[in-house]
Amino acid sequence: MRFISDLTLIDGENSFLLKKRIALLKAIDEVGSLNLAAKMVPLSYKGAWDMIDTMNNLCPMAVVEKNTGGVGGGGTKLTEYGKNLVKTYDVIEREHQKFLESISLLTDFDSGNLKFFRRFNMQISARNQLVGIIEKIESTKINSTIQVRLKSNYLITSVITTGAVENLNLKENDEVVVLIKSNSVLLSLDENINISARNKLNGVIETIHLGEVNAEIIVNIGGDLIASIITKNAIEELNIKVGDKATAIIKSSDVMIGK
Repeated sequence: MRFISDLTLIDGENSFLLKKRIALLKAIDEVGSLNLAAKMVPLSYKGAWDMIDTMNNLCPMAVVEKNTGGVGGGGTKLTEYGKNLVKTYDVIEREHQKFLESISLLTDFDSGNLKFFRRFNMQISARNQLVGIIEKIESTKINSTIQVRLKSNYLITSVITTGAVENLNLKENDEVVVLIKSNSVLLSLDENINISARNKLNGVIETIHLGEVNAEIIVNIGGDLIASIITKNAIEELNIKVGDKATAIIKSSDVMIGK
């Protein structure tokens, strides 16, 4: 058994975006005709127009516009706002389905108990949480090597157990979160340093937060920010300053993956 549910967005007391309304918008975008789109859903022509009027009234901008006359006899099309609305709904719907799949796995349907529900509210202490796309997974019997492309375009490598890959159902092209503790991030001012660590991310020091003993250094690697904790004495000895070029060095075994 498993949980299923349709996603509905509510505006105040009114249902705003429902699955059927999104289906109508997608059909309009595909065929450019409200009459044909209504038949695809299916809806009556009047029911389709009532649905469009409701969405247009609830939105700050028109979702659908009608063109009359012309060589092609007019038609109906989504506005740019409407197209973005559909894209946003699709993103939320995918995450909604992932949640339902996860909660189905955590539920013991025989006893009716929801196992480990606290995991859904778990806060992660890892300072660095970066979003990326899995480009490659190479698995052996024990360990798997995962390469994730970050939004900064850096490729970061993680080595985790193959069992973890299977439990998370990780696949290439999945969007994941890369998790790295700040005390696992080493810093070097030499961009050409030779070191065995798989991940060397070049960037510029953006911020330095000094404490009594340690300091947090934020390195901008071109869209992603990496936090590193080093001693205050090390900053003074290396004369590290904001604006310096720096390389964040991270062992692949210190890179965790979340989904």
